[in-house]
Order: sequence, then C-alpha cells, then structure tokens
Amino acid sequence: MAASPERSEARLLVPSLMFVALVVAAVASLGTPLITSVATTFHVSLDSAQWTLTIALLSGAVATPVLGRLGAGPHRRATILATLAVVVAGSALTVLPLPFAWLLAGRAAQGVGLGLTALMMGVARDHLPERRGAATIALISVVSIIGASVGYPLAGLLAQLGGVRAAYGLGLLVAAAALLTAWRSMPAAPQGRSAHVNVASALVLSGGLSLVLLLAGETSLWSHHLAAAAGLAVVAVLLLCVWAVSELRSRTPLVDVRAVRHPAVAGANIAMFVGGIGMYLLLTLITRYAQTPRDAGYGFGLTTFVAGLVLVPFSVLGFVAGKLTPRARARIDAPFLLAGSAVVVGCGFVLFAAARSNLAELFVAMGVLGFGVGGFSAAMPGVILAVTPKSETSSAMSFNYVVRSVGYSLGSAVGGLVLAAGTDTGHLFPSDAAYTTAALVGLAAMAITTLAALALARRSPGTGPIEEPAGGAGRTTSTP
Repeated sequence: MAASPERSEARLLVPSLMFVALVVAAVASLGTPLITSVATTFHVSLDSAQWTLTIALLSGAVATPVLGRLGAGPHRRATILATLAVVVAGSALTVLPLPFAWLLAGRAAQGVGLGLTALMMGVARDHLPERRGAATIALISVVSIIGASVGYPLAGLLAQLGGVRAAYGLGLLVAAAALLTAWRSMPAAPQGRSAHVNVASALVLSGGLSLVLLLAGETSLWSHHLAAAAGLAVVAVLLLCVWAVSELRSRTPLVDVRAVRHPAVAGANIAMFVGGIGMYLLLTLITRYAQTPRDAGYGFGLTTFVAGLVLVPFSVLGFVAGKLTPRARARIDAPFLLAGSAVVVGCGFVLFAAARSNLAELFVAMGVLGFGVGGFSAAMPGVILAVTPKSETSSAMSFNYVVRSVGYSLGSAVGGLVLAAGTDTGHLFPSDAAYTTAALVGLAAMAITTLAALALARRSPGTGPIEEPAGGAGRTTSTP
C-alpha cells in the first residue's frame, strides 16, 4: 500500500530539519580548529585569529532571539531561507582571496545561522505528530551540539591538506546543500500566526549580549585591563536590565518574558546556564590537554586533525544519548533526566581529574562527556516546551540557546583563567595540577546543575502551562 503524501512529507522533513541544524552548528564551529592556520595565512596574531571564532558566537547570540521571534510568525519559511542565504554568502567570503577583515565579515554571517536551531524545533512541533515531534526536537538539540565536533576533525584535515581556504570551502559546500534542502522541504507556518520585531529592544539586547560574550571570550581584558573590563561589565548589566524592563512593558516583546519567568522555564534556563559552563569547560580542557606538547611534562602533542578525532566518542555517544532520551521520557520525567545527565558529565570531570596519562583515558572521558551532554540537550526542550504554546516554540527555545551560548563562553573563559593562574612566570604552558583544579571547578558547576534540575522536579504541581498568547494559532500541550 502506497504511503500517504503526509507520511512521505514527514519522512523527508525529519532528516531535512536534522541536516540544517547539523550544518549551521558545524559551519559556525569551523573557526575553532583553524585559528593557527588563519594566523599563519593572513599574517595576524593568534589573538586576532581568535576572532574568527568569537565573532561567529557573537553574531549567533545576537541573531538568535530575533530569528526566534520571526520564526513565531507567518514568514518562518522565508526567514529560514533568507538566513541560510546569509550563511552561504558569508561562507563565500571565507573562501575568496580577500583580506582578513572580509574573513571576519564572512564568519559573522556564518554565525547568524546558529539562530536556526530553534526554528527547526518550531517546524517539528507544528508539522509532526506529537510523539515523533518530541523525538525529533530532542535530536535537533543534540545535533546542534555534536555538529561542532563533526566539523572539527574534517576542517583540521582539510587545512593540513589544502590550507585554510580549503577548510572553509567545506563550509560553503554544506551551507549551499542546506539551503537547497530547506528550499525543497520547509513548510509554511500555520495560518493565524503574527510576529513583530521590536527593533529598539533587539538593539539593546544585542549590545548587552555582545558585551557579555566579549568579556567572556577576551580573558586578557580581565588580566591586563581590569578597570575597563569591570566598566564594560556594568554597562552590560545595565543594558540587559533596561531590555528586561522594556520587554515587560512592550505589547510586542522580542522574547516573551512572561514565559521566561515561568518557574519551569526559568529553572531550565538556570540549569542550562550553569551546566553549559561545566560542559564546555570539560570539552576545552580535554582538547587543549591532548594538543599540549610532551615537552610540557604532560599532554600528547596531537595535531589538529588527530585532536579532532578525540571528539569522535563525544559525537557518537552524544547521538546515542539523544536517541535514547525520548524513550526514557516515557518512564522518567525530563527534570530527572536533566539531573542524571548532569551527574554523567560530573563523572567525566572525575575521570579526567583522576586519569589522563594515556589517550585511551581521554577517549573515555570524552565519551562520558558526550553521553551526558547528549542526554542533557535532548531532555532540555521537554522541560521548556511542556509549558510553552506551539506558537512560541521558536522564541522560547531561542532564549534557551542564548543562555547556552553565554554559558559555553563563560565555560571557555573560566577554563582559560584557571589554567592561566596555574601557569608559572616564564612558562608557556600551565602546570598539570592546573587541569585538576579546573576539573574540580567544573565538577562544582555540574553539582549546582544537578541541584537545579532536581528543584525543577520538585516544583509545585499547581504550576501549569503558559496560556497561548492572543493571536497565536497553536495550542498548549502537556508535552512537546
């Protein structure tokens, strides 16, 4: 018996959503393994080359809430296609033989694509059956994490074989494929949706987030220009406070602050923020340790490509956890899955702190981290979307991803600061003990995350779902 058009469309839609989410994450992460190659090719300092990663994270964090609001309206398909077109154009700039400033512009355009992950979740929730949609949303959340680790070894290999332009050429190829895939498969949003972007609010939020991520990424500001860094931190806090107040008073908020203040959503975002610090901290500690030359008294001196292979267990077990989590949801509430996943990541910290004398131990620690991150990422949407109307899916998850981006950036900064503090004067590399100290800091972060998730599980049973906003076409459901 032939499959119905609806079932055939659903079969095509799911891999398309997964592919787009994977591509935008992988393309944005291309800056990570190429920093040294960029510095050599463009004759710039390593600090300047670092901006090829930082600027993508900045543009992604700024674009995410705006795209989330646009994705809640009637022009979601056009928003997805236009954003992917921007990513393709930015990818072309990274490949063309242009000066370094154009490379940064291209990387900023590539980072905009990070805002599409939440829109993919909105499409899945609107156009797939409830159970299939929940499983797809969980996997989209996971691939948005492991996409970075997929791109890392491939970019490192291409950079070694053909130079930095060849590595960025991979980004152009897959971005064009994602645009074609989206054009052929993305359905229009349901009728009756409306969305207005508050431009002033978007500018204020962009300014505050940019300063936060800048201060998190540029740790040298804190060590060499403490007064200036503190002043910028105050400005960032003021901008975010002004934004929050204006959102509460606005009839067309960029982010539904009422939804964000819901105990379940607020608790989930706190867990995401603190957990993000810990998860990204361990990821950076392991990869940095693996690439440290043996002359430092520890480390393995791995090349960029081989160090990228250390991330393979992270990707594989992260995907496995993402597939298992929706099934576990039938028996275990999402907050308990968050708590359990945070404990797994904590075990990864313990393994790294106690045993890292050979590569096999690093592979094990990275695999444990991947399984914990995969489970955490897959369970997170279930906590938020259980109390979120369908029409607000993209907006609610966009805010969660901004929180995640800030947490990841702070995790990287915390790792850098702890290792810098453990580097003796006149030495290039930190002491081995500094890595243990950083691991203990991360373990504390995951302990806090576990407690926050357990608090979510004990929240008052009277805390119900958020009502569908006026003009929305979705309906509130008890599960995503």
